[in-house]
Amino acid sequence: MALKIRLARAGSKKRPYYHIVVADVRAPRDGRFIEQLGSWNPMLAKDAERVKLNEERIKHWLSNGALPTDRVLRFLDQAGIAKRPARSNPNKAEPGKKAQERLAAQRQAEEAARAAAAETAAPAEEAAS
Repeated sequence: MALKIRLARAGSKKRPYYHIVVADVRAPRDGRFIEQLGSWNPMLAKDAERVKLNEERIKHWLSNGALPTDRVLRFLDQAGIAKRPARSNPNKAEPGKKAQERLAAQRQAEEAARAAAAETAAPAEEAAS
């Protein structure tokens, strides 16, 4: 049985509250779980205690092969329980394919306009000399 340490949503509409649970990967997000390991209240201020963790039980489940989701791994990294590898995606800030094509076409048009302006300016300078 594959286990995940993940979030289960609770709370009312537009007022999210999450339980950190260990569950079988086949169970629904808000459905059956094995054990509740903590909670996360994103509605609280960032300096307040938003995340509560039962560190002893989390360590137990990690040692038994449960894998945390990315969001839960962030919480565990902040608490010093598990290490989250740094991510680097240098291509994320680049424009999309269509935008790159538009920029390339725009640059070509500007270069053609500069070349045409240089050609018209060159004969005028020769006639002036």
